[in-house]
Amino acid sequence: MVHNNKNFNTLLVTILMFGSIGAQHSLSINNNFNDTLLVKSDNDLSIKKILLPAGLITVGAVSFAIPKVRDLNFNVRQEIKHHNLSGTKLDNYTQLVPIALVYGLNAAGVKGKHNLRDRTVILLSSQVITNTVVFSTKYIVNEERPDGSNNMSFPSGHAAIAFSTAQFMYREYQDSNIWLSLSGYPFALFTSVYRVINNKHWVTDVIAGAGVGILSTEVAYWIFPKINSLFKDKGRKSYSMMVSPFYMKNSQYNSFGFNYQIIF
Repeated sequence: MVHNNKNFNTLLVTILMFGSIGAQHSLSINNNFNDTLLVKSDNDLSIKKILLPAGLITVGAVSFAIPKVRDLNFNVRQEIKHHNLSGTKLDNYTQLVPIALVYGLNAAGVKGKHNLRDRTVILLSSQVITNTVVFSTKYIVNEERPDGSNNMSFPSGHAAIAFSTAQFMYREYQDSNIWLSLSGYPFALFTSVYRVINNKHWVTDVIAGAGVGILSTEVAYWIFPKINSLFKDKGRKSYSMMVSPFYMKNSQYNSFGFNYQIIF
């Protein structure tokens, strides 16, 4: 069933709205960096912070139980085919742009909330949580992708990583420059929309992925003081951390993540 252009635009705007509400490598890292902006601590995991991502995850999950929600997936798929929208491979890279922006800005002297070591610990924590949740859920749910390539569709890993990194940028700069802090979200929205246009995910996959990503970053900020206290107990100058990104591609799925080792 094909809808008119107005309905099609409404559906795409819906995808963007779900993300917009959220506006809310090898490295050796030691303790000799001091590029942090002194701000009030904001590491609590309040209901306000988890309400949005929990809602996004719920919207994605109920698509398996409520036919009307699931129909949205097929309607958008039909509209994309009808309008013959062109795909792109840029979504493989835009998911990581907020990370590059945060580290690039700090290298240029634009201070964020945390220093290099602390923000890297937070970023790694959020990616470990994101990838663990995403790939565990993919195997459990076993949802077929729109293009039929495999059964790893739900939730979208690209959307999860994109929104986790956008939320990371938001948290680092929300106290110093609100507009700068929001600049990672257009990349997250682009990534998510094009995962659908590229026929790799259903709309509900990217909605749920966005929720997983935002929530993972919030959890990472929440647990950071606890992780930091463990480091302090062992002496802040008595360890180093090695971090390296990885990208794996096989017949079943593509995955991105980080390998890291802490040496005491």
